[in-house]
Amino acid sequence: MEIKRHVPAGKMSKAVIHGNVAYLCGQTAVGADITEQTQVMLKKVDDLLAEIGLDKTNVLSATIYLKTMDDFDGLNAVWNEWIVDGLQPARACVQAAMCSEDMLVEISVIAGL
Repeated sequence: MEIKRHVPAGKMSKAVIHGNVAYLCGQTAVGADITEQTQVMLKKVDDLLAEIGLDKTNVLSATIYLKTMDDFDGLNAVWNEWIVDGLQPARACVQAAMCSEDMLVEISVIAGL
């Protein structure tokens, strides 16, 4: 089965497509607070999905990493407006150390073609 790498550069590709599944690289954002960072991060997901001919209704699974679970409610406020009712993906949300002190959230998405 063919593997397609979308915009491979440096240490990763923006997306990898194998069969009928697209694996997106982690999307992050910096900003003032969890609301702004989540909005920007999900916009990046939307943009990357569009680059490969998909949209958020194709998302099968999302793993969300939070710097602190204190931001869980703020993340969910934005997330709940972003998802399409009836087409919610499987989701996990965990606390994790971030690669930048200012980064509060990161998402890894798997989408079906």
